[in-house]
Amino acid sequence: MKHEKSCGALVLRRDKDGKDYILMIRHRHGGHRSFPKGHMEPGETEIMTAIREVFEETAVQVRIHSGFRETVHYSPMPGVEKEVVYFLTRTEQAEIIPRAGEIAEVEWVPLEKAESYLTHENDKTVLRAAIAHRQSAHV
Repeated sequence: MKHEKSCGALVLRRDKDGKDYILMIRHRHGGHRSFPKGHMEPGETEIMTAIREVFEETAVQVRIHSGFRETVHYSPMPGVEKEVVYFLTRTEQAEIIPRAGEIAEVEWVPLEKAESYLTHENDKTVLRAAIAHRQSAHV
């Protein structure tokens, strides 16, 4: 069994009108939406990977300091077990630029509609946990 580990982040932004948005990517293959994430590089911490991947995939710069850390496990293909660690962060940066290649689109989705945009149950579970954490920790 091959093990892969990725890290990413749920990135929140509050608009001038006080409305919360969450950063999502739409994959070119399959068209499903999820959160920015990617493989850990040698020598990186989980947080370093999450920050780098968010920037590489969306051009959004973030700092992670919320204390939220949620892990999901799944098998993307037979013989492969994947672990993804997600963090929660906030940014003021509205401008987003999708990475050419694997990502079709990057978008700010209204937080109250975010769950309906997600395809995978793992992502929905992480989103619900992040929203609960945000309300208790005021992120």
